[in-house]
Amino acid sequence: MEKTVTEAINYRRSVRIFKEHIELDTEKVKDCIKNATLAATSSNLQLWEFYHITDKAILNKMTKACLGQNAAKYSKQLLVVVARKDLWSKRAKANAAYLKSTLNGKPKTEYTKREKFALSYYEKLIPTVYTEFLGILGWLKYLVFQVVGLFKPIYRQTRNSDMRIVAHKSAGLAAQNFMISMAAIGYDTCPMEGSDTLRIKKILKLSRGAEINMVIGCGIRDEKGIYGERFRIPFKDVYFKV
Repeated sequence: MEKTVTEAINYRRSVRIFKEHIELDTEKVKDCIKNATLAATSSNLQLWEFYHITDKAILNKMTKACLGQNAAKYSKQLLVVVARKDLWSKRAKANAAYLKSTLNGKPKTEYTKREKFALSYYEKLIPTVYTEFLGILGWLKYLVFQVVGLFKPIYRQTRNSDMRIVAHKSAGLAAQNFMISMAAIGYDTCPMEGSDTLRIKKILKLSRGAEINMVIGCGIRDEKGIYGERFRIPFKDVYFKV
């Protein structure tokens, strides 16, 4: 029986050694990746891609690229979560096209205020925030927005580095959806950040604009696969009621 959300969260651990003779159902893993695509994402741009690796030869190459970590070495499958900030224009146009399709051919003169705002958001605001040229435009927008912010609340994270962070945050939310979904069906995972991302991009033949968010090892936990008891900072040290 599938675990509840709370049960899955408590069950999930970073497992570094998986049982050698137990394979994963590829379709079940794929279903968990589908759950990843339902994660919250900034402006619904969905600036992510997921590379589900099951081929043994590719898994061996990935182990080397992941610096020989046990979580990669013992994995039965791997998921590479990729942030695609460079696809913002394509994804914004997809959102705008979807919104227009829901209007059933209604002429622009009949758009409601809400509908006009939604379309303007994807056709004007998103390009304003994401358009970049050698990092220069981002800094110019940042300075302008800081000045405007002296007089009213305004979005301030407009530099290229800021938008990269936004894309990676969304990818991280998707990765968490995936890991909790895996835990719910009794599958185990280990998110890895330590890797040679350039080599991974070459292995997967990714474009220049693609950025590796994390690599997630997948399998069934071995009794030696969890290295210690779970440690968390006391809740009172991180929880603040305002």
